[in-house]
Amino acid sequence: MIFQQQYLYWLAGAVLLIVAAMSFGDKANPRRISTGLFWALYGLIFLVGDWTYGLFGSGAEAKRQLHITVGVLVVVMALIAGFGGVRLGSYHQRSQQERETSAKRLGNRLFIPALAIPVVTVIGVLLFNNIPALQQAVFGSGNHSTLITLFSMTLGCLLGLVIAVKMTREKMSQPVQEARRLLDSIGWAFILPQILATLGLLFTVAGVGTAISHLTQEYLAVDNRFIAVAVYAIGMAVLTMIMGNAFAAFPIVTAGIGIPILVLQHGGNPR
Repeated sequence: MIFQQQYLYWLAGAVLLIVAAMSFGDKANPRRISTGLFWALYGLIFLVGDWTYGLFGSGAEAKRQLHITVGVLVVVMALIAGFGGVRLGSYHQRSQQERETSAKRLGNRLFIPALAIPVVTVIGVLLFNNIPALQQAVFGSGNHSTLITLFSMTLGCLLGLVIAVKMTREKMSQPVQEARRLLDSIGWAFILPQILATLGLLFTVAGVGTAISHLTQEYLAVDNRFIAVAVYAIGMAVLTMIMGNAFAAFPIVTAGIGIPILVLQHGGNPR
């Protein structure tokens, strides 16, 4: 079986749905229904993909309908978060004394699960990149550098999880409870990177980057490399402050100044 990136999305979606189910059943959470619904919708977004296009028809229209559906789900999530629907609950945590006793028993072995993640990631990347036959057997033909890294990191995380459960003698449900605690603590802000990255792409498609490029070349002396770099850096900082995050600012400023001026005009290609 050829490994595909969508399998990682399905794994993330499955974890979020389990978190949602636990939230629905958490009677200690005063907003357990809305909290569970928030994470369930988020998990559903990860689960939809190419395989769902057939449910909406075929061709570009099917994709458009699916994209609209995902957009509606995001709006519902925003409404839930806006009305304070994501709250903390109970996570079956150990007492302080139990944690201290466990820490003394395990000592420095506590670092093993965390160290397993980078170690397995590095080993996986080296193996797949240096053994073409293995890479083709798992991922198929072509360049899969990003997928190899994600796949290796996922294996490292799963191995670290198994080691941690064995070492601490906890139930398999407890790591998910901890994941739920972290997600509820972060709340709606957890989805910001994806939303802002999408916002940046929308601005780019809308031509904001082209407009910035036109204004920059018309009114600034970008023939000077120093000024060009300064405009790129300052523009990135200003747009980051305006939009709240560099995820949205990066594609806009790069499309408007980085590629046409720094790369094409001044030869700033890192290759």
